[in-house]
Amino acid sequence: MIIRIGHNQSTNHPTHIALVAFEEFIESKLGDKYDVEVFPSELLGSQNEMVQLTQTGAINFCVASNSLLETFSDNYTLFNLPYLFASSEAYHAAMDDENITGPIFESTKQAGFEAVTWLDAGTRNFYTVNTPINGPSDLKGLKIRVQQSPTNVQMMNLLGGSATPMGFGDVYTALQSKIIDGAENNELALTDNGHGDVCKYYSYDMHQMIPDILIGNLDFLEGLSEEERAIFDEGFELVNTVQREEWGTAVEAAKDRAANEQGVQFLYPDTKPFQEACEPMHQAMLETYPDLAPIYDAIQAYNEQYPSES
Repeated sequence: MIIRIGHNQSTNHPTHIALVAFEEFIESKLGDKYDVEVFPSELLGSQNEMVQLTQTGAINFCVASNSLLETFSDNYTLFNLPYLFASSEAYHAAMDDENITGPIFESTKQAGFEAVTWLDAGTRNFYTVNTPINGPSDLKGLKIRVQQSPTNVQMMNLLGGSATPMGFGDVYTALQSKIIDGAENNELALTDNGHGDVCKYYSYDMHQMIPDILIGNLDFLEGLSEEERAIFDEGFELVNTVQREEWGTAVEAAKDRAANEQGVQFLYPDTKPFQEACEPMHQAMLETYPDLAPIYDAIQAYNEQYPSES
């Protein structure tokens, strides 16, 4: 049986490297039954299309941003909140806590899929073609690409920019043709996806730490024998471990290349005005989804344990 896994990153990306490790692991254990194939760079469609293919079982797995999954389960709204995590340490500790992730990861079962592990996607920051972003006021009048989620659109509205939702694969052309003025993502988008060839300012406002999620078709997962599922679960842990090990190295390499080869200028604005602008979203989310309050409080406990160094 061919197992198809799709994602939207290049073959150099930590996500692809981790999925290739998964492929090799599964085939070393169950190669007589399963042939794993990894499809990078949106070869199977946009993230939204791949999630739908995973729902129906046309493919078995895909990597999707947490932002996109918000449209399939309200529970994922929590991880999309700007400034939810105080530090990378708090983010990692919370995402490793099954009491926090479990209710969210299982909440899409009725949609035909479930999350099997999370992947580090770093911090999301604004980058622009011509305008350096040193405060929210600099975003006024700018069209900024955001992920296709209601939370991200609301965030941009509060920060004063004009939210332009679109698939990741369309961003480079939109930047180049000046359909949009900028975007927001981690540093790897500058180099792996060429956005730093067009955008010359990258501003560390650090508005979100949003995980990428590896999701699997529910019928496929539930059809595995107990022994097979144990091997796949071990493989999912391997994906998480390898991807996170590769991530830090990849970010440092991307920053070096962006600065020295693409001419990107890195900016470090005061994040407090950005945080203050987005604060209403926290209370609004808790009022709309009161069942998420215990998980939100558990994350706040990690924030106290691992406060921001700044």
